[in-house]
Amino acid sequence: MSGIDRALEDGVRAGMTPGVVGMVAGRDGVRYAGAFGQRGVDDPAPMTVDTVFRLFSMSKAIGSLAALKLVEAGSLDLDAPVGDILPEFDALQVLDGFDGDTLRLRAPASRATVRQLATHTSGAVYEFWNADIARYLKVTGRPSVLAGTKAALHGYPLAFDPGARWGYGIGIDWLGQVVEAVSGQRIDAFCAEQIFAPLGMTDTAFECEGPMRARLAGAQATTPEGWKAIPLAPPPNPEVYGMGHCLYGTAPDYIRFLRMILNGGTLDGAQVLRPETLRLMTENQIGALDVTPMRTVMPPISADVDLFPGVTMKHSVGFVLNTDDIPGKRRAGSMGWAGVLNTHFWVDPASDVAAVLMMQHLPFVEPGALRLYDAFERAAYAA
Repeated sequence: MSGIDRALEDGVRAGMTPGVVGMVAGRDGVRYAGAFGQRGVDDPAPMTVDTVFRLFSMSKAIGSLAALKLVEAGSLDLDAPVGDILPEFDALQVLDGFDGDTLRLRAPASRATVRQLATHTSGAVYEFWNADIARYLKVTGRPSVLAGTKAALHGYPLAFDPGARWGYGIGIDWLGQVVEAVSGQRIDAFCAEQIFAPLGMTDTAFECEGPMRARLAGAQATTPEGWKAIPLAPPPNPEVYGMGHCLYGTAPDYIRFLRMILNGGTLDGAQVLRPETLRLMTENQIGALDVTPMRTVMPPISADVDLFPGVTMKHSVGFVLNTDDIPGKRRAGSMGWAGVLNTHFWVDPASDVAAVLMMQHLPFVEPGALRLYDAFERAAYAA
């Protein structure tokens, strides 16, 4: 695995990130774990494999698994209208544009389903890649969903009619509220009991406290003047834990989650999902719709997102799927996604490979981060 060491070490030496953790595993266990650089631009402590990261959108797959636990139990129907479970969702209107600063809003043509929340086809999208939603929040003075309040979550309109297209956004935050309503538990308690405990994910949490905080990586941004520390984190003890962004965790913990996927829903004797339920996470759930490139409207937060140009991408409950082999890298049918601070992962059942690459900097998928990700993945397959 020395090629992976070289890829990660060279990335740090070239200034692509202050510090990085990489792990590669298969069904039978971990095959590689390495850490290079320092925990943050303002933290000279060496990066270690057990460093804690803000997972941000890597939380989404965990939230999707929580919903599927209820589907498997027979208490949640993916095709149920969201408004039948959360009546407040039916109050959302579609933003059709602006007349000056006057909003043009209308009723949606159909009611969004739970499946559409889980696959980013409900119309509930982020402001970071949608200029109209960004303008809406500015004109109305409404806060970002990252504020962690119900008012923030409920304050977004829909960007399109449910089922009309794919649009990346806050559907998983709503999905977490569905899990709470159906299960009668707060989402943090549900995940701790139903997911983290069975999988032995002892370093994954909704709050970064106690011993975990001592191992937390610093967050930073790359600027023309160099690296700059930034105070970016999920809101502590929020009114609403947004399953789109709320978790902290480590590479070893996330690899355990991914190995469960590789092993058909089971890990170390603990069955988290039955194989037939797991297929909802591993197979296309958006039909003829495609995952489309995400064009940034906030360059300090994210560059444009198009990880595999020219490759048709689909979405399952929890993951983006590539439909073609990527030469030198993952095979068709692989699942993956990322967090905004450049934490990345993929699961490749055809090759028996799962991997995570953990960094903590903005912008998302900026060129240096993508070069390091590409080098890491190619080295993992070469090994």
